Amino acid sequence: MSPERENAERSIALEVSAPVCVGSPLQSTSRDDLLRVAADPALTEDLALALLKRAGLPPEVLEQLAKNRNALKLRKVKVALVCHAHTPRHVSVPLARQFYTFDLLKVALSPRVPADVKVAADELLIGRLKTITIGERLSLARRGSGRVAGSLLLDGETRVMRTALENARLTEAFVIQAVLRPQASAVLVQTVAQHTKWSYRREVRLALLRTEYLSLARALEFSRGLQPALLREVLHNSRLPARIKDQLLRENP
Repeated sequence: MSPERENAERSIALEVSAPVCVGSPLQSTSRDDLLRVAADPALTEDLALALLKRAGLPPEVLEQLAKNRNALKLRKVKVALVCHAHTPRHVSVPLARQFYTFDLLKVALSPRVPADVKVAADELLIGRLKTITIGERLSLARRGSGRVAGSLLLDGETRVMRTALENARLTEAFVIQAVLRPQASAVLVQTVAQHTKWSYRREVRLALLRTEYLSLARALEFSRGLQPALLREVLHNSRLPARIKDQLLRENP
């Protein structure tokens, strides 16, 4: 395991606790005091992290900290700054672009991070999927957001795809999007069609009926009970072979 990954993995679940002396500017509620702390070039990692533990920091204090070059040389400070609920997007997203894979994962999964910044972190992760190792992709498939797991359903490695299907954050919408993509593989379609969870979802079944790789046996199973009009509508936009479409229509007149 690389030092980068080992250090990032270790820090995902850790929060640094720094003692703060009574009377410290960190305890002040004065905006000017907090701005001075954030701008201090001698600000240590522990004090910066203690500052970032304050939930009610004004955005301008966070912007000032983002301008503190010495503080931003510290990886944990950068991650905590991006994960703060009040950090402006124009600060957090450019910083996140500099992050390693597992620091981005921390941002994407943090309950404090605004939704739009989480989406940006997800998109950054998705943009890197073709360049990171299979081990990192397996980890993201297991622990990433539903959006990341949905993208990994299209991974060329079957292990990654199967792991993503078991991700607790994966939703029906992302499964449907994946199987309907032109690049969806036969292995993905067949795996979803046999999955103990996803193969029983009605909307997933309808999506699978629109793909080109569904077997006749599964197509017959999924089409049973559908109204003839709905089945014809689904098959009209389906990529299933003509012989399977004809068989389904004969079985469901």
